[in-house]
Amino acid sequence: MSPKKKFAGIEHEVPQDTRSTVVRLFSQLHGQRFRLTVVALSIVIYVALSIWNPMYSAIVIDHLWQSVQAAWKAGTPFSVTGTMGRELIQLTVQYLFTWLFYYLQSYLMASVAESLVLELRSQIARKLNRLPLRFFDQNKAGEILSRVTNDLDKISETLQTGLLKLIVAIGTIIGSLIVMFYYSVPLTCLFLVFMAVSMAVTNVVARKNLRCAAERQETIGVLTGVVEEYYNGRDVIKAYNHEEESIRRVSEAAEANRAANQRADFLTNCVNPLIRLLTRLAQVVIAVVAGRAMLDGTMSVGVVQAFFQYVNQTAEPLTEASYMINSLQAALASAERTFQLLDEEEERPDPEYPAVVERARGTIAFEHVSFGYTPDRLLMRDISFTAQPGQKIAVVGSTGAGKTTLINLLMRFYEVNGGRITLDGVPTADMTRSGLRKNFGMVLQDTWLFGGTVAENIAYGRPGATREEIVAAAKAAKVDYFIRTMPHGYDTVLDNEASNLSAGQRQLLTIARVFLCDPPILILDEATSSVDTRTEVEIGKAMKQLMQGRTSFVIAHRLSTIRDADTILFMEQGNIIEQGDHKTLLAKKGAYAALYYSQFE
Repeated sequence: MSPKKKFAGIEHEVPQDTRSTVVRLFSQLHGQRFRLTVVALSIVIYVALSIWNPMYSAIVIDHLWQSVQAAWKAGTPFSVTGTMGRELIQLTVQYLFTWLFYYLQSYLMASVAESLVLELRSQIARKLNRLPLRFFDQNKAGEILSRVTNDLDKISETLQTGLLKLIVAIGTIIGSLIVMFYYSVPLTCLFLVFMAVSMAVTNVVARKNLRCAAERQETIGVLTGVVEEYYNGRDVIKAYNHEEESIRRVSEAAEANRAANQRADFLTNCVNPLIRLLTRLAQVVIAVVAGRAMLDGTMSVGVVQAFFQYVNQTAEPLTEASYMINSLQAALASAERTFQLLDEEEERPDPEYPAVVERARGTIAFEHVSFGYTPDRLLMRDISFTAQPGQKIAVVGSTGAGKTTLINLLMRFYEVNGGRITLDGVPTADMTRSGLRKNFGMVLQDTWLFGGTVAENIAYGRPGATREEIVAAAKAAKVDYFIRTMPHGYDTVLDNEASNLSAGQRQLLTIARVFLCDPPILILDEATSSVDTRTEVEIGKAMKQLMQGRTSFVIAHRLSTIRDADTILFMEQGNIIEQGDHKTLLAKKGAYAALYYSQFE
């Protein structure tokens, strides 16, 4: 009944509000201040050492060169003892500390990133439990899961690598260029010309690569969707001899994905050799000019080798700047989508002082209830009826008439727009949702089993149930014999799809789950729709026994199963147009009678 809409956070690679996203992202790091402080200090020391090491190496190399020349002229053996030895040891220690602080910042930043992702995942987990059913009806499961997995992984990866590299690169580039200008303005300007060309090429490739990456993700989505669709419908495909058509469509989707991957991989892999070529050309030209400067005596050997160290540690970060920025933008876009999920409107909070109904007698009343998925488009208007303890209430009508919506309102999966619903005279809005739902047991048309043993699935509503109680519930649901034929009986492990069970067997297990819970009120939404007629009769007998003394709501399409109902609610377009018992409604010769006789023509 609910209208579908695309998730508010559309798949974009650039944040729509960068400033607020950055502020909010870093506000999540308030518990990581000590580690971030250490990381910041490590970055400062690492950058300072990265700039100082080549300068000091220039001094050491010049002293070493002078010592070699002096020993050569004097004809004495060359030695690195004394001052020369201490300088070499100091340079070695400096490089050791450079590595140490790089290791420290990388290790701590990985810890900070993973702690942030853990906190965001915890917030999302709590948020998902507070979101109304409307949110899940309006958004695809894959889009929601993407925020919990792909987006958070991208944030973690960028914080650990991209952000750290960008900060270190900025500091290193600025410091290195200052020293390079100090050593030689012409050589530095020559280097910057080559780097400007490299950055322009990188920027062009990066933009194209971003488009190709988006195309690749789109083709992956199409291919995954087609494969999943055909895998789930494999029996139907074979039955209608559509194998060739399905193979053709999968091949087309795979080919589109291959082409998109090829373009993206080519652009990713071709840029580095091109940039290295430009860098090597720059180094060759700089080497020629620097060699002339050494011959002229304006630059020493140590300064030239130091200059080349600065070229090497500046060139790559400059050419990677576009990729770093794009990666950072993609991570911020992921963070923005995550925050959009965390900002979704939540369920109405439970009352501060809730009413409590421990085990309901079963009186349920709808009093002038109105409801719409949007306030301006009401689906239900002025719905009123009362269910007395122990009564069987059947809800019938065509597909989309609002039968399931009625049950969703009763369970407070949705909130009413007007009127009220009471349980034993207590408004359900005055109760906590968990307190209300403890009084209900549900068997839905769409069964759900989780990864675990058969016994654990039956005991989902009562985790502390004994094995004897579980077996008794299974026997009541007519499923005990089947379970004992499984490889490990009640200890047989099911996957979350229970693909080795038929639809009827899965439904029997969920019925056993309700038997074990022993709730005072039952909700059966086409509970026997997937079982054969004989099993339906057996379950019907067990259900009749279970429903004795309990208020029951039964949604049914086969009207033969609800002829004994105390009250039948016939719904059309969200409203109850007829209500009464079977004989009364047949005598009225209205909509219910027409539907009933149509099923037995």
